[in-house]
Amino acid sequence: FDPSKTVLPEAGAKNVLITSALPYVNNVPHLGNVIGSTLSADVFARYSRVRGNNTLFICGTDEYGTATETKALEDGVTCQELCDKYHQVHKEVYEWFDLSFNHFGRTSTQKHSEIVRGIFGQCVDNGYVLEKEVPQLYCEQCCRYLADRFVEGTCPKCAYDDARGDQCDKCGTLLNAIELIDPRCKLDNNRPVVRTSMHQYIDLERLQPQCKAFAEKSSEEGKWTANSLAITNNWFKEGLEPRCITRDLKWGVPVPLPGYENKVFYVWFDACIGYPSITANYTSDWELWWKNPDNVALYQFMGKDNVPFHTIVFPSTQIATGDNWTQLHHMSACEYLNYESGKFSKSRGVGVFGNNAQDTGVPPDVWRYFLLSNRPESADSVFTWGDFVARNNNELLANVGNFCNRVIKFLDANTKYAGVLPTADPARIAAGADTSDRRLIDDVNVLLARYIEKMDGVHIKAGLRTVMEISARGNLYLQESKLDNTLFNENRIQCDTVVAVATNLIYLLSALFHPFMPATSANISRQLNAPERTVTDTFELDLLPGHVIGNADYLFTRIDEKKIDEWRAKYGGKQEEMPSQPKPKSKFKKSQSQSQSNVKPEVAN
Repeated sequence: FDPSKTVLPEAGAKNVLITSALPYVNNVPHLGNVIGSTLSADVFARYSRVRGNNTLFICGTDEYGTATETKALEDGVTCQELCDKYHQVHKEVYEWFDLSFNHFGRTSTQKHSEIVRGIFGQCVDNGYVLEKEVPQLYCEQCCRYLADRFVEGTCPKCAYDDARGDQCDKCGTLLNAIELIDPRCKLDNNRPVVRTSMHQYIDLERLQPQCKAFAEKSSEEGKWTANSLAITNNWFKEGLEPRCITRDLKWGVPVPLPGYENKVFYVWFDACIGYPSITANYTSDWELWWKNPDNVALYQFMGKDNVPFHTIVFPSTQIATGDNWTQLHHMSACEYLNYESGKFSKSRGVGVFGNNAQDTGVPPDVWRYFLLSNRPESADSVFTWGDFVARNNNELLANVGNFCNRVIKFLDANTKYAGVLPTADPARIAAGADTSDRRLIDDVNVLLARYIEKMDGVHIKAGLRTVMEISARGNLYLQESKLDNTLFNENRIQCDTVVAVATNLIYLLSALFHPFMPATSANISRQLNAPERTVTDTFELDLLPGHVIGNADYLFTRIDEKKIDEWRAKYGGKQEEMPSQPKPKSKFKKSQSQSQSNVKPEVAN
């Protein structure tokens, strides 16, 4: 993988386009954000590359919308300054986690605005955009319509008196800001009035038959995750309605219509267009990726709350343009990763955020391994410090580290082999041979086929579990063979075979672990003095007799269990229940804990 090289689709190749949900730019990403989209996408991108596929991995920060304006006002900076700050924060976090984007861009670019306006114009020309008059809250003191997050008030469902204009954080009800009891403007605490405002709507109701046909075909061929299919089908079952795609805001892509000078496009209309626009900032030949459905397969990764925007809103928008777009092939949607006994919350100091992971001094690969082995694929999962330490000590160190170090240390320059790989006895490894060596090779080939099947189907956790089984099978092989100096002295032929086979198995593991723990993979290759390997369909002895390896080194180190309580105390914050009694009002609330709603707002907020 050479990030300096521009990757374009190739004739006759398997061209794989991978996107991670664009992280919103108003805060530091926490572990749930990382595993839910960016890290999962990185694993599949790395796997695709080691399988020899022509792969492009695109991501970037989502920078427009109400949340940016709110956070900028709260911090006393301009929206651009806020975006510049957090774009860099995100970039540094993902670099530390060793994510292999071909390009990590952003949506606040001129190219993005041009492509958004062009797509909107095509939708208008093809008759898929409606105009509606919408009642909204207007602050006469600020002289502005108030977007949802600029309004607070009492929830009409549960009477919680600090509900947001889009959702109540106590009962979870999705709200329209005008439904709030005693609404107040977050900018000056005055009571707004109801006025009407004109807005543009994309006619999803008219597009439903085409969008549903796309979803049925794509979900079957691309094998979408069960949760993404269920969420999408639920929207179709309820019936799609025209969806507002403009907002009364200043920070966003301006709407190119008379009378809309003070309006911008709704962030969930322009955000998904960020994928092609970020690609366009990567290469002027972006349409070779995004308007090439016969030769490009699109894989998208995200948390489940983002699913309908990628399976319904964006595909419908693509259909409405009339162009021959590359559309979603596989949708991989995660459930939620929670922290110890509750949710991640930056404002309450609860949970591990990207910068915190680095501060622990634990290497990125260990974090990657824990998150991926605990990936919330079909149900929510929980991060606990005890499990984190146990997986490092009992799995990485005891299984993988033990196997690799035992073999390489037995072979390296400081031993009887002087670092030179011996020759395996052909009779012991021949097909059909009744030997422990041949049984190992056959067992590994069965597991390797399962690994490829799982990873091709984007069953990432199962793929990782399979690699660990291969490593464990290697440990069993050493135990069965009784690899030690006695074997070397008394049965040199068998000892040579065990060393040759085990060393080549380690080389295979370096490739299989690469998608999950790239630094560990590279470390193994360095110790073996071998180039980084691809994942082949079968296990072969690719390192030949006479190959000279490097020096043995430890892949992992034990974490003191005393760190569990230390880290839990440091990152535990206060797991408080949502208050039910009135509390003092502040001009701006701090950011909320992660939203976990997958219901669909339809109003112009």
